[in-house]
Amino acid sequence: MAVVRLSEIAQQMDLVNVTPQIDLHPIRIREPEINRPGTQLAGYFDHFAAGRIQIIGLVEYSYMTHKMSDEDKRTLYDAYLSLDIPGVIFCRGLEPDGIFLECAMKHRVPILKTQMVTSAFMAEIIRWLNVRLAPTISIHGVLVDIYGVGVLITGESGIGKSETALELVKRGHRLVSDDVVEIRKVSEETLVGTAPSVTKHLIELRGIGIVDVKTLFGVSSVRNSQNIDLVIELEEWSKDKEYDRLGLEESYTEYLGNKVVCHRIPIRPGRNLSIICEAAAVNHRQKQMGYNAAQALYKRVTENLMRRQGENDDEDE
Repeated sequence: MAVVRLSEIAQQMDLVNVTPQIDLHPIRIREPEINRPGTQLAGYFDHFAAGRIQIIGLVEYSYMTHKMSDEDKRTLYDAYLSLDIPGVIFCRGLEPDGIFLECAMKHRVPILKTQMVTSAFMAEIIRWLNVRLAPTISIHGVLVDIYGVGVLITGESGIGKSETALELVKRGHRLVSDDVVEIRKVSEETLVGTAPSVTKHLIELRGIGIVDVKTLFGVSSVRNSQNIDLVIELEEWSKDKEYDRLGLEESYTEYLGNKVVCHRIPIRPGRNLSIICEAAAVNHRQKQMGYNAAQALYKRVTENLMRRQGENDDEDE
């Protein structure tokens, strides 16, 4: 199960630790959702998601400041902060009062703050946690950004995936990962691919060795992550197998429950794989914009047959 440390969140979100005596590094977050305590500040703790990061905004802060007596604060803060909360973040630069800090230190709950407004901070931290805590798998393949389309190239080892990626980089496209691609499911529709930190921006070419793409071709030739929009599966040519020549119906492959359009490309001497991948990416983008060349051809053929049928009927009369 994916986890992220609270210290990493504090660094990413530029948070200030109001309780520096409490070490953030050992605290682990497992849920991408956050919680704004409302009824908890009134003493109702049923169905309370204590494992989530807690966010205090202007509404909660105003209630804590103007509607709670010191006696209520000591009772409710103590009950609230005793529930194994990973951390509390105050937005808008708001400062927790002395009673809240006292209870937080008693139960070893870190208190942090940010200058961001509450809604903007919530949107940003939820987006970031969804990516970091998304279900993840690693597959053997190459991920390249071709004209903004994330193309995942798969196939057996030694079939030419890395060589194809290198040629695509030379043609101006951007490498995301070679050999191993880490795929994260960030939503029911979106898969994001990244490279393992060890092999980031590197390509392995048999007979040559390791090539640093970023060093050789510049920073514009690589990127850190990319949505996976299209899968191209390379396979050895077989004369006994029938391959799709029209593309009227899409084929799909599935990762982490999400379906992605997949083209199976047969490998044969003389075929330029980089140009084929480019054409597949542009064609996929064109389909997303509402134009399907195969359907347009089918419509032309159908109209032509109907016109000829009409001419034949006229001649018979």
